[in-house]
Amino acid sequence: MVCTGARVLTTLRFLAKGNYQSEVGDIHGISTSSASRIIHRVCSAINSRLTNIQFPRGEDLTAVKEGFYQIATFPNVIGAIDGTLVPIQGLSGDDEPNFLCRKGYHAINVQAVVGHKLRFTNVVVRWPGSTHDAFILQQSALYRHMDTNLNAGWLLGDSGYPLKVWLITPLANPSNLQEQRFNKAHCKTRNIVERAFGVLKQRFRCLHKTGGALSYRPERSTNIIEACFRLHNLAVKKNIQLNLDQPLPILHNDHINQQQNIAAQTLRNQLIQRF
Repeated sequence: MVCTGARVLTTLRFLAKGNYQSEVGDIHGISTSSASRIIHRVCSAINSRLTNIQFPRGEDLTAVKEGFYQIATFPNVIGAIDGTLVPIQGLSGDDEPNFLCRKGYHAINVQAVVGHKLRFTNVVVRWPGSTHDAFILQQSALYRHMDTNLNAGWLLGDSGYPLKVWLITPLANPSNLQEQRFNKAHCKTRNIVERAFGVLKQRFRCLHKTGGALSYRPERSTNIIEACFRLHNLAVKKNIQLNLDQPLPILHNDHINQQQNIAAQTLRNQLIQRF
């Protein structure tokens, strides 16, 4: 079956609304199975041809650091990292418990890094909803890249991540005004990843519980999720306006990381002195 331009556009519109293959099929007079194939052919084409999720390197790092610094005078930041849960339909079989997240529904846990302009620069779409954010990071190519490029800059993450010399997390219990100011600046700067997730899921309600849940097996769901991230980046680049409704609650796998790293703690203590 040939995916015409009209069918591509209609498919993406329904994905954005949170509707699925039956609606796409109805409007074109085709079967549900054919509509499903069109959706996934479109998403696969997007993911192979739209190569716009790229981690900053070289000269781009300077611009990113300057952009983040303007938010709350937090220096040397090249990205904010977090995970977000994307609901999928209930599963059965041996893998089912792995996809049940802490919020009580089946999901994919997506790790993403965002730059200062709300564009995603790194995305990992493969892990079941029960997987901790710190584990996803440790298994990723991003971890290895950061661990071998220690002078590139810092990522900002929440307390679910381990404190590293390249990954700055907030203080669990700030004890003075300086530490409180550090945490406030950290939170304000890192919040950009929360904003990016919110905009992404406003654009594509199929990624949020208000749009139902992705009605495909996990490997097909990840194909759709990645396509939505790439289309979000394209929309940001083209300055396509978003008609915002009420802010969406963005859900994560809440977890406090207890790992200790002396060198990273020393670096964070030095950084706190700026505030």
